[in-house]
Amino acid sequence: MKILDLFNLTAEQQAKLTALGDVQVIEPADLNTSNVKSVDAIYGWNQQARTVLGESPKLKFVQSNSAGVDYMPLNDFADKEITLANVSGIHAEPISEMVIAYVLAFARGIVTTQAARRDQKWLGDQVRMQNYTIKNRTAVIFGTGHIGRAIAEKLQAFGTKTVGVSRHGKPTAHFDQVVGDDQGVVQAAKADFVINIMPLTPATHHFFDQAFFDQMRNQPIFINVGRGPSVDTEALIAALNQHQLAGAGLDVFESEPLPSDSPLWGMDNVILTPHISGGFQEYGDEAFGILYQNLTSFIQTGKVAVNKVDLSAGY
Repeated sequence: MKILDLFNLTAEQQAKLTALGDVQVIEPADLNTSNVKSVDAIYGWNQQARTVLGESPKLKFVQSNSAGVDYMPLNDFADKEITLANVSGIHAEPISEMVIAYVLAFARGIVTTQAARRDQKWLGDQVRMQNYTIKNRTAVIFGTGHIGRAIAEKLQAFGTKTVGVSRHGKPTAHFDQVVGDDQGVVQAAKADFVINIMPLTPATHHFFDQAFFDQMRNQPIFINVGRGPSVDTEALIAALNQHQLAGAGLDVFESEPLPSDSPLWGMDNVILTPHISGGFQEYGDEAFGILYQNLTSFIQTGKVAVNKVDLSAGY
């Protein structure tokens, strides 16, 4: 089996793969017209991968190095019967910690006082009595998978009520309540924190639009660590300006990098981070662990062991 490495496997990781048997790792610089047609598997995704997709009749397995796969040609995978797996699960701890950081930054006055630093304003008395604890507050989390459960677990430790929103609406660990998509807006309208971690699909594109924000009655903090295009940016900016939202913590955006002329840059009640919430030092090792499981299984059975993507659903 020949696997194209597009995610910088270490020498040790490559050795573990080749020890599986007849496995050859092809580095991007070594991909050429003579071997492109014999690639069986791909780790990662970029333009070279698209070339392999078009030219290799042997390609049957792609291991994404991300959880989201909305940037991949899923219809082509389905047509060619290519199995796709992601690395869902490894982001739960870092992203949930980032969400807690956003939540506490707003609750404990960090956002307000950091904005005041630019003008050397000492806002102690003004801010002290505006601060609040997140005990007995309500967080509505759109998405109840690995990341959603990790967020909910941490928030529950603070005494925050957690409401999950999912397609199935079934009870899920660490959520005090789970509702179906049809009740999501109703719950969000009463929330103190609205958190988006949904994957990007045709159904979730611009899910958070003007109609959604118009129903916010409690001036929640809106947090997006899911996908940028699931939020209508203009509607979000309007909701912030019209005080339908008290603030926002944003790690993902419709256009990345965020355009320099975006009004979001100048908003004191917005935390901006450059799509870093899922990152951590051991990412390569964690992702490789999933690749190794799946490649081992695929060689032996033709099926992956974990994280197979439903190509029709998009995640």
